[in-house]
Amino acid sequence: MTFSLRRAATLGVTARPMTDEDLPFVAALYRSVRAAELAMSGWPEEMQAAFFDQQHRAQHHHYRTHYPDAAWLILERGGEPIGRLYFHETPSDLHLIDISLAETCRGAGIGRAIMSDLIERAGGEAGKSMSLFVEPNNRALAWLRACRTRWAAVRRVRGSAVSPSGPSICPICRVAFGSN
Repeated sequence: MTFSLRRAATLGVTARPMTDEDLPFVAALYRSVRAAELAMSGWPEEMQAAFFDQQHRAQHHHYRTHYPDAAWLILERGGEPIGRLYFHETPSDLHLIDISLAETCRGAGIGRAIMSDLIERAGGEAGKSMSLFVEPNNRALAWLRACRTRWAAVRRVRGSAVSPSGPSICPICRVAFGSN
């Protein structure tokens, strides 16, 4: 599957298929994304490490089992891995399974560029819907709320029907879709 990172490429980001050799990087990335959340547990470091390992393996198994023919991509900049992008396409939907970036790359516009590329891909192919789940504490949530006009082509978020002819509110992230 080819995926154009037109906007992300302007930031030096490329994507390549994930291999088994990428699993240590992906596991470390998972840990970095969830570290602040688990730090509040007060668990000792060894317990946190075991929990992260178990959770990453369970997540990886779940994704591979439920989306076997998805795009499993490693994001790179300067030949070094900086993130992961997983999405699954059907004739009518582009489902964003996961996008995660290394801590040093967060807040630099890379995620926004990749999301814009995905939105363009979904909207450009006969008006596909795009589905995703947004965690309430995700930094991108404010951007998603602010860019509702860019989501005009997106007609479904995590299974919630959105009317292309009138405004609707996503029950997950409270983003208004379908009108300004």
